[in-house]
Amino acid sequence: MAGGTGQPEAELLAFARFRDSGAQPLAYGYGSHSLSELRAREFGRLAGTVYLDHAGATLFPQSQLTSFTHDLMENVYGNPHSQNISSKLTHDTVEQMRYRILAHFHTSPDDYSVVFTAGSTAALKLVAEAFPWVPRGSLFCYLTDSHTSVVGMRTVAAAMDVTSMAVRPEDVRLAEKRGAAARNPDCQLPHLFCYPAQSNFSGVRYPLSWIGEVQSGERCPVSTPGKWFVLLDAASYVSTSPLDLSVHQADFIPLSFYKIFGFPTGLGALLVRNRLAPLLRKSYFGGGTAAAYLAGEDFYIPRQSVAERFEDGTISFLDVIALKHGFDALERLTGGIENVKQHTFTLAQYTYAALSSLRYSNGTPVVQIYSDSEFSSPELQGPIINFNVLDDNGNIVGYSQVEKMASLYNIHVRTGCFCNTGACQQHLGLSDAMVKKHLQAGHVCGDDVDLIDGQPTGSVRISFGYMSTLEDAQAFLKFIIANRLHPSSSQPVPQATPGESGTPLAESKTQDTLPAAMDRRSPTPQEDTPTDARVWNNVPMAVDAVDLPPSLPEATRTPQTPLETAAGVLDGNLGPHVITNLYLYPIKSCAAFEVTKWPVGNHGLLYDRSWMVVNHNGICLSQKQEPRLCLIQPIIDLQQRIMVIKAKGMEPIEVPLEENGKQAQICQSRVCADRVNTYDCGEKISSWLSKFLGRPCHLIKQSSNFQRNAKKKHDKGQSAGTTATLSLVNEAQYLLVNRSSVLELQQQLNTSGENGKEESLPMKDLISRFRANIITNGTSAFEEEKWDEISIGFLNFQVLGPCHRCQMICIDQQTGQRNQDVFQKLSEYRERKVNFGVYLVHTSLDVSSPCFLSVGSQVLPVVKANVECHNLPASEKHQDVIS
Repeated sequence: MAGGTGQPEAELLAFARFRDSGAQPLAYGYGSHSLSELRAREFGRLAGTVYLDHAGATLFPQSQLTSFTHDLMENVYGNPHSQNISSKLTHDTVEQMRYRILAHFHTSPDDYSVVFTAGSTAALKLVAEAFPWVPRGSLFCYLTDSHTSVVGMRTVAAAMDVTSMAVRPEDVRLAEKRGAAARNPDCQLPHLFCYPAQSNFSGVRYPLSWIGEVQSGERCPVSTPGKWFVLLDAASYVSTSPLDLSVHQADFIPLSFYKIFGFPTGLGALLVRNRLAPLLRKSYFGGGTAAAYLAGEDFYIPRQSVAERFEDGTISFLDVIALKHGFDALERLTGGIENVKQHTFTLAQYTYAALSSLRYSNGTPVVQIYSDSEFSSPELQGPIINFNVLDDNGNIVGYSQVEKMASLYNIHVRTGCFCNTGACQQHLGLSDAMVKKHLQAGHVCGDDVDLIDGQPTGSVRISFGYMSTLEDAQAFLKFIIANRLHPSSSQPVPQATPGESGTPLAESKTQDTLPAAMDRRSPTPQEDTPTDARVWNNVPMAVDAVDLPPSLPEATRTPQTPLETAAGVLDGNLGPHVITNLYLYPIKSCAAFEVTKWPVGNHGLLYDRSWMVVNHNGICLSQKQEPRLCLIQPIIDLQQRIMVIKAKGMEPIEVPLEENGKQAQICQSRVCADRVNTYDCGEKISSWLSKFLGRPCHLIKQSSNFQRNAKKKHDKGQSAGTTATLSLVNEAQYLLVNRSSVLELQQQLNTSGENGKEESLPMKDLISRFRANIITNGTSAFEEEKWDEISIGFLNFQVLGPCHRCQMICIDQQTGQRNQDVFQKLSEYRERKVNFGVYLVHTSLDVSSPCFLSVGSQVLPVVKANVECHNLPASEKHQDVIS
């Protein structure tokens, strides 16, 4: 049972019953227009994907882009600042778009001017710089539930000696209205109050009536004499709702058009009320804004219109022209923004009702929803739901884990604080001191440090757009139910398929309720790869050191350093630790190459992650985007100085180990925000990879003369100012995994299913998911997280800390198929810290003579002092080294 009422999931999610339960029928879809046909025709790229981040950026329809492209191909648009025919066409089209924008908001050029900007943030910055502040007199007040870009205006105000104040929503709501007698008409000191029409955090909609009340002095955010102007941050609100500026005449309205149309990005506007225009000030002037000026004298006369004065330089005129096609598509597909408002609210209200009723068997809610409304009306609530998932004890599950699990189902959500720290603090109960403490612990905005001392640093947000469907909402609810109320046992991950996506309720007999199978087991599996896809079966997977060429002879061995001379404290109970397996991954995210002995280089195992596959834009591909990378098997032949690459159904292909200096084409790429110099390995291997993966891609290799330094420096065994150097790995030179830890996880997986009847996941298959370089036969699970350093022969390694895992461990390295069990069980067993394995780097390395790592070598660990294995601080979390 999923709900506190004891209803089965099928009844709980019944949409028809939900629609009929309201006092008024709820709108879904767009009249006679088929939503399934719209999705298939305009958003075919969403097949198999559940996109729930429309508050971040909505999506453009195909016809919008096609129409815009046709427009560009049929017309010549010149610089609007010129006087020729093509420029006149551009100028007139841009002016027509200003009229179209104002008409969309039910106003006209008589009352408002449109100033094009680079986005709503640029529009806010423009207001902060141009507002007629009076030093030591004016006030800048903003709602605590405001976007970062609004709060950032206070720094501009401070530079002008203006005081800024954050006011809580409840204080504005409870503010006593002052009558005309309480006003001081003689005081014209200008103040600015800024608030969002819709919170980008919770979706709550604040009263538009505040605009007129604050302007008239009937409702004041602060009891200070003066004249109040209002900036309405409408960027989030107008993406799914109409705004009537003939009724609610805010003085400034910043917009971002990609929030409405999905395209173009990087274009926004500031709507300025004309009565305020003469008061605005401007210091800088750019091209197109001057009526006249002198180069050698301080003489400048601005142009008359607001737009001409404040649009410095040439505007992004082609993007402005694209807006025409955005408006046309929105109206053609939906019938207007009012229909979008009703449709998206219905989906949000339904999802909210279903989520709110989910309960564990002990009555504990499955989610904690952060909302200031009851989702009773689209006037009070937008199509945004913000929440955190709870376990059956009521403890919060970190948002990072939820996002990673959702990605396995190809569900796209948003996590964090959403550039709205004020609302985040309000709903999560975070004091100012706690926010500062989280920063000291290593958490910054936008990272995946989701829990610190059990306290959440952020939450999960889903949001709907005009092309969202009931199937999107139900796929998300199925995901929550499957993972929290009925955790699967060794079931492949369900994902939306083209046949399931985009079919409205009335057109599908199966969409009103969950499939019956959902009552007790996971949804239908989705095949990421053909069922017969397997790793090439005839690839030799082990290479012995006897095959090494004379140029890489084995170093002469001498007795090991006595244990008593090792730095730190050796754990006498650890017993012998021996390397049982060695793996390198020549091509990042491709199959492992197992060896019994292998040379050590400056960056780790020689040629480990020296290559990577990139898409047509030069962006690194990993198994997160392309699981079939694991089916590509690279083999290093040190004697012939080549890498042989194999894959089922493809002829083997050879790539030289080193670049030809005369032919190598150097290119720039990025790995975990680091710039790396690489070179393209040629069209032949590019065609081979593109054919196998079914998408244009290239193979690139890190340049031999390029040095990439690890982000963290280490003192032990290193000279001052030196750091470890890296290949194309994410974080560290090596990853070590302990077999005892794998065995513990295997046992947890085997005991987690019903009646223990599921088949055991083989140890080797489980090890392969963690893509480690060094496998040891430790004596106790997770003891490696207590180690400070290790020695293997004369090679010394610093242990950096645990590897924080991502969803790649859910990919079967033999088939490329996804299964969430490993990630979910690891998260549950390790108290929601999805750590497994530890990072290693050389503390010192003498490459004057060859060094090797070999299977069978003894590993001598040095234990940290007073460190608990399972309670590592957030600052010790690292990026996932799997690649």
